[in-house]
Amino acid sequence: MAKAGIVSVAGLVWLLASTAHAQDTGRDFCADRPGKGSPPCVLDAGRFQAELGLADRAWTRGDGTSSDDTSFGTLELRLGLSDRVEGQLSWNAYERIHDKDRASGASATADGVGDLGLALRWSLKNPGGDGVSVALQPFVTAPVGSDQIGDGTWLGGLILPVSLPLNADWSLALSPEVDVRADADGSGRHAGFGGAVGIGRSFGPVALGVELWADRDEDPSGHVTSASFDLTAAWTPPALKDVQLDASAYVGLNHDTPDLELAVGVAKRF
Repeated sequence: MAKAGIVSVAGLVWLLASTAHAQDTGRDFCADRPGKGSPPCVLDAGRFQAELGLADRAWTRGDGTSSDDTSFGTLELRLGLSDRVEGQLSWNAYERIHDKDRASGASATADGVGDLGLALRWSLKNPGGDGVSVALQPFVTAPVGSDQIGDGTWLGGLILPVSLPLNADWSLALSPEVDVRADADGSGRHAGFGGAVGIGRSFGPVALGVELWADRDEDPSGHVTSASFDLTAAWTPPALKDVQLDASAYVGLNHDTPDLELAVGVAKRF
């Protein structure tokens, strides 16, 4: 039932986008991918964009254990609702987590679908992402995911995406975030906060970026801080101005972060 409902919602969003009367203001193509931050750009009213994580894999090694986390088909659908507001729907079609104790050889595997994410992005300044651009992005996640993959309860938070041009070639992006998360023991909720800061530069159809990401989880069972150094690359084919291909690499900076994560994906604006 959860899968069927998600497919129906995705189909409805697609139908609305295809029948809407777009008011295209000529905004540059702007995707949420790649990277862990969120950009402040908003789609034109009536425009629709689909972003797909083709494959994502993270490796963690340490203390005699190993963990491999693999995802396929991470989908984000975006629809311009007005000149300054867009709606977003996201869902992970398949995730597999494999943990192993290398000393004993014991292992455990969990797999299935992820939770459903719903968000709004409201531009406070420069919705096209040009110049100094600021937005608010409240979000919630619905507990439709499989056991040990989804969080099992409704959660939410707020992101403040910001971008600033440093000069004609370089730009700075920030996306601080605060949210409510499920306790590890399932008995309640707690706060979490973090965000990403990155610098990017475009070389014609290619955009390269460097990013630092950090996250603080205030779970009552034990506070955890994660951090990574990220490299991103995106290519917009000159003949296809509304298509982007991307790749990213995330290197963990402490023991509470995967050692390495690699991801590739594609985005298309309609």
